[in-house]
Amino acid sequence: MPVTAVTDLPVVEVFSSIQGEGPLVGCRQVFLRLAGCNLDCAYCDTEFQPTDQARIETHPGSEQFFFWENPLERERVLAHLHQWKRQQPHLHHSLSLTGGEPLLHAEALQVWLPQLSALFPIQLETNGTLPQALQSVIDLVDWVVMDIKLESQTREATPWAQHGEFLRVARKRSCSVKLVVGQGTPEEELVQAAQLVRDNAPDAEMFLQPRTVEGRCSLNGRILLQWQALMAEQGVKVRVVPQTHCFLAVL
Repeated sequence: MPVTAVTDLPVVEVFSSIQGEGPLVGCRQVFLRLAGCNLDCAYCDTEFQPTDQARIETHPGSEQFFFWENPLERERVLAHLHQWKRQQPHLHHSLSLTGGEPLLHAEALQVWLPQLSALFPIQLETNGTLPQALQSVIDLVDWVVMDIKLESQTREATPWAQHGEFLRVARKRSCSVKLVVGQGTPEEELVQAAQLVRDNAPDAEMFLQPRTVEGRCSLNGRILLQWQALMAEQGVKVRVVPQTHCFLAVL
């Protein structure tokens, strides 16, 4: 029976596309998506379940894939990304480490990230619930983009205490906070989220992200303007940014 190294990672996919959310919206990134998540959000639109095979894009932006058996060795992925960088050295702004929840694999990431970051600056996309795992890799990433998981949208209790502890670690880097909102989001949640950021990571910028439903923004601009003003009153910086990659029809 084959032995899996503790540094191997369960990869869902590796591809190149435009970042559609958060502070680096519009930037070209390499996306390294890892399997597994510790939450079960009602609105999640991402395939993150572990798979026998990882799909690997052949060339940046081609949307053509081949498959490797999971879990993947670091050297194999690095060799592929080195090839991309040799072919198009100025194309990618950074690498997005996403999921699922990447910090479930913090032990292996301590081994992977030094070499990945030698190729590209690293943006960590996270649900903001694993502060101790973040602490173990915080010096190896450049941006932390965390979600505040609102109960009105996830159908699970918002982990306010964990989010606060997480923010106190994340503020050591360029940190921003994404807030997925939709029909049924009460203003009380927005105020509490803004106050949480203000009190734990006051320099972090917040992003109101309306849910995408059937390819369209689920909220009208008027309510988003009202919510932005409400949150700004709490002393935080707030931008409104929908999922732009959905409108561009790219991965």
